[in-house]
Amino acid sequence: MIKTDILIIGAGPTGLFTVFEAGLLKLKTHLIDALPQPGGQCSEIYPKKPIYDIPAFPEILAGDLVKNLMEQIKPFEPGFTLGERAETLEKLDDGTFIVTTNKGTQHHAPVVAIAGGLGSFEPRKPPIANISDFEDKGVSYFIKDPEVYCDRKVVISGGGDSALDWAIYLADVASEVALVHRREEFRGALDSVERVSELAKLGKIEMITNAEVVGLKGEDELEQVVIRHKDKARGEEFREVDDFIPLFGLSPKLGPIGSWGLEIEKNAIKVDNSYDYQTNIPGVYAIGDVNTYKGKLKLILSGFHEAAIMCQSAYQRIYPDKKYVLKYTTVGGVEGFDGSKKEAKREVVQSISV
Repeated sequence: MIKTDILIIGAGPTGLFTVFEAGLLKLKTHLIDALPQPGGQCSEIYPKKPIYDIPAFPEILAGDLVKNLMEQIKPFEPGFTLGERAETLEKLDDGTFIVTTNKGTQHHAPVVAIAGGLGSFEPRKPPIANISDFEDKGVSYFIKDPEVYCDRKVVISGGGDSALDWAIYLADVASEVALVHRREEFRGALDSVERVSELAKLGKIEMITNAEVVGLKGEDELEQVVIRHKDKARGEEFREVDDFIPLFGLSPKLGPIGSWGLEIEKNAIKVDNSYDYQTNIPGVYAIGDVNTYKGKLKLILSGFHEAAIMCQSAYQRIYPDKKYVLKYTTVGGVEGFDGSKKEAKREVVQSISV
């Protein structure tokens, strides 16, 4: 069983920044996320899209924001349970909690912070009747380890950043990469579209537009995909593949958290914003886009603020007999659990005798 001070459900920007704020208070953290990597939507859906309302960054790519947050929290050595969804919440007699994932991993903590953005994310699956028969047998909705596709024939479907970025990456890994999109225009970043076009001209990616994958064939594992072209003269194409990766984005759902006894309003968790963003279950907090209260703004910077306030309350819950005195990082610096220390250089004032 994994034990920590604050168990954070959701590894998006708000969840990641919670690690930093908790670390300043010497509180250990562990994060659970259904996605295979930290960053939430910023990593999975729009890593190359710019964000313009992060303080001190006139413009920053979503993927770079996640990268910076991961670097910022590195000294506090957070733990991660990735690719697993928080399934059940059990409150023990001593007021602490056990959260179990869909894969049976148990986590024990006195404080639970739900920072799941818009909820748990599930892949948007294409309407192929037998697609579930080939899941983990040639069909994947996420790419956890790109090297798995070494020297394999891969077909990717989608027209957004994720589909483009992975097609570019796998062009140097897989033996064949085909990118299938139902339109000629792509929704991704311009530089990604241009890079895919360049790789197509070099023969490293086959671009199949005005078409979509409509069928899958195989015995025990995937062997072929059926591609239907809008051009009726071309009809349907049967293509031999090892892997089919449909990347059509993610669908946010509150998921199992909705059955934890929390007060829900319009598919969001109601919290007490006048104090600490605690839910109707003492010890369980909700921060970021997953919560709701009067005047709520679903912005990343709002989540950062809520994380800071929540951690102060969590500290008092964990250490009710201790009084924490707020120290600014400009004064106290940042001391990591790994022994690192960041602090401002102290000026030396030397008196001169006359």
